[in-house]
Amino acid sequence: MEKELLQIKNLTVEFKTDSGLNKAVDDISLSLKQGEILGIVGESGSGKSVTSLAIMQLISCPPGRITKGEIIFHKKDTSQQDLLKLDEKEMRKWRGNEIAMIFQEPMTSLNPVMKCGKQVQEAILLHQNIHKKEAKAKTIELFAEVLLPNPAEVFNKYPHELSGGQKQRVMIAMALSCKPSLLIADEPTTALDVTVQKTILELLKNLQQKNGMSIVFITHDLGVVAEIADNVAVMFKGRIVEQGNAITIFNHPVHPYTQGLLACRPKLTMRLAHLPTVNDFMNETHFKSVEITKNERDDNQRIIYSKPPILQVKNINVDFSTQKSWMGNVTAYFKAVNNVSFDVYEGETLGLVGESGCGKTTLGRSILQLIKASSGQIIYKGRELSQLSRNEMRDCRQKLQIIFQDPYSSLNPRISVGSAIMEPMKVHNILASDKARKARVIELLERVNMNENQFHRYPHEFSGGQRQRICIARAIALNPELIICDESVSALDVSVQAQVLNLLNELKLDFNFTYIFISHDLSVVKFMSDRMIVMKKGKIVEMGEADDIYNHPSTDYTRNLISSIPGV
Repeated sequence: MEKELLQIKNLTVEFKTDSGLNKAVDDISLSLKQGEILGIVGESGSGKSVTSLAIMQLISCPPGRITKGEIIFHKKDTSQQDLLKLDEKEMRKWRGNEIAMIFQEPMTSLNPVMKCGKQVQEAILLHQNIHKKEAKAKTIELFAEVLLPNPAEVFNKYPHELSGGQKQRVMIAMALSCKPSLLIADEPTTALDVTVQKTILELLKNLQQKNGMSIVFITHDLGVVAEIADNVAVMFKGRIVEQGNAITIFNHPVHPYTQGLLACRPKLTMRLAHLPTVNDFMNETHFKSVEITKNERDDNQRIIYSKPPILQVKNINVDFSTQKSWMGNVTAYFKAVNNVSFDVYEGETLGLVGESGCGKTTLGRSILQLIKASSGQIIYKGRELSQLSRNEMRDCRQKLQIIFQDPYSSLNPRISVGSAIMEPMKVHNILASDKARKARVIELLERVNMNENQFHRYPHEFSGGQRQRICIARAIALNPELIICDESVSALDVSVQAQVLNLLNELKLDFNFTYIFISHDLSVVKFMSDRMIVMKKGKIVEMGEADDIYNHPSTDYTRNLISSIPGV
């Protein structure tokens, strides 16, 4: 029988806020055995990341402080230590040595002005009494162990020269550099493609079995936990509401919150008209699934495709220069979009799916003329967009809008959300006065499930899901006809994602919008789309009716995307 490695007993963590004390973690108890993977699941604000920071003694004080509890770590020599009783100097010896951590965002976790190899080498030299040359050899060996291509070359590369998945592998190598007994992985796959996510999960599991370490794996997605964890603890508002065997909880959840987390991911076996949300289960509203039948879908598509296309994309190429001569002449190109053609019809949602780097975002931005195509035509309602003057294109943009992936950087932090929504209305002379525009903005805020009182508040006062709703309100304020949703739900919790997807579908029906929906998550694209385009390395590899592509994929690439969906 495996021995206990970590025991958390009655842990409480409080943060001092303007409105008083907030219990981010409220009297929780957990245990982790040697060689076990424990999944901690919950939405943003549930307390899961605060729990991991408490283990590492990284809670910022002020405003936070651990007010109660014990965190007992059992050493290999059978002795034990309450980590909460260690001072900062003593705790520094434990971090990276006995307990290591992988953070959610590798780009902000790595030093951008320092080569990747040097950063891992530095961590090894800090904890081990070895020579610099030996530490370099060990770093390259670790890069090979985490399956980085050309480990010796990666040693001399800066973080910006690597993909998201490769940066995360560098972070894993750094965490494993001192062979820790416990690895804490805080949302390590959230921002990654499903295929990259799958390889990272497999890598972590293989390394865990090879090194015999324990892992605390933190995520908001129960599907991911089902792929990797032995046991799981579900957290809600600082408390553990359910814990036990991962497969049992995945297949037979007991608590309404756990049931809600599972239900709000788009179903792959059926097409629902409306996704359930966590609130439906917590409020016991007896959500009833309404399935869209194949006949209903066929009838709707018959109407959509009987009209002429609203947008025609013909033989689009987008090239980026990668090398220039000393004279400044371009000598090498990277073809981001390679001879792509398709039509979009009024009232349609066209899904665009593929891994990072496949060209889908570049294609979306070239349609809006935010990136100039190298060749080809983009025709919107009979007008060739590349031939329009600057003023004509500005007028046309009223009808062509985009919702970006990151709601944090999409909003100006210095102006209130009401002003952010009103600003484009002023530019395009929508309505006659600011009074009328303000009334319209309040109407739009209410339409995206917000309220009038939030008009004068600033972006930092809102959650990620609320900010994305504000971005949606800003996009629809101009009465557009075509909206490009560029990874607009990929940064959100699965429950908030369900709310935003439902909202987009409701707005489509109310205002007869046409969407180009870009995502790396095939399950989300399938739920939203009438037709689907699958892209790989700048080219279209598959295009057709969304359900047909999911049920009968014609390429290995699409089959791989489907098999990589968590929980499938």
